[in-house]
Amino acid sequence: MSALDKLKIKIFADGADKAGMVTLYRTSYVRGLTTNPTLMKKAGITDYEHFSKEVLQLVVDKPISLEVFTDDLSDMLRQARKIAAWGNNVYVKIPITNANGDSCIPIIKELSSEGLKLNVTALLTLRQVGDVSAALHNGVPSIVSVFAGRIADTGVDPVPVMQAAKSLLEGNVNAELLWASVREVFNIVQAERAGVDIVTVPHDILGKAEKMLGTNLTRVSLETVQMFSKDAITAGYRL
Repeated sequence: MSALDKLKIKIFADGADKAGMVTLYRTSYVRGLTTNPTLMKKAGITDYEHFSKEVLQLVVDKPISLEVFTDDLSDMLRQARKIAAWGNNVYVKIPITNANGDSCIPIIKELSSEGLKLNVTALLTLRQVGDVSAALHNGVPSIVSVFAGRIADTGVDPVPVMQAAKSLLEGNVNAELLWASVREVFNIVQAERAGVDIVTVPHDILGKAEKMLGTNLTRVSLETVQMFSKDAITAGYRL
């Protein structure tokens, strides 16, 4: 059993590499998957719908979040309804605003009232969390993704923010708080300690966490020295 299996927090794998998504989906510690248009572009995906439906043929009993990508709010409603129809395990990712800065709160409110499972994404402030909490239809499964890693990038400790965000969502039945933009293995531990429901982790960091989480530090020290020694020998260094 991996040390990741012992965590209480739900781990979602974040990526757009189909083979990696399927492999991680089959692990016991991954409870769901997420992706976004940027990850898809980096993976070389050119047909959004074809890729998504291919993945959904393999990912059938764990939640997966797929994001809308239009800035037209009316079209966002259409895209969201279309994506939601692809599977019962689909959560539709709706950004807090479109790229023009227009609020998506009315979109979130309308779709949630229709019973669509949403993953509201790209939140960084408690005001945004409060607005989303008020817009979600109570009882409809939903995820609120706060980009804790990006908060930390600005020099702000994300842990108190996430704890406060959790409090703001307490009245929403079936609304879960997600720690997004993980940068390192320790962020997974931070998210659990903060009482967050879900942490979404890039594939490469999940691989590192599976190998390193809980590893004895004396062992890590020795392995580090062994690496230095091996590299010096293979490089042929002489003094």
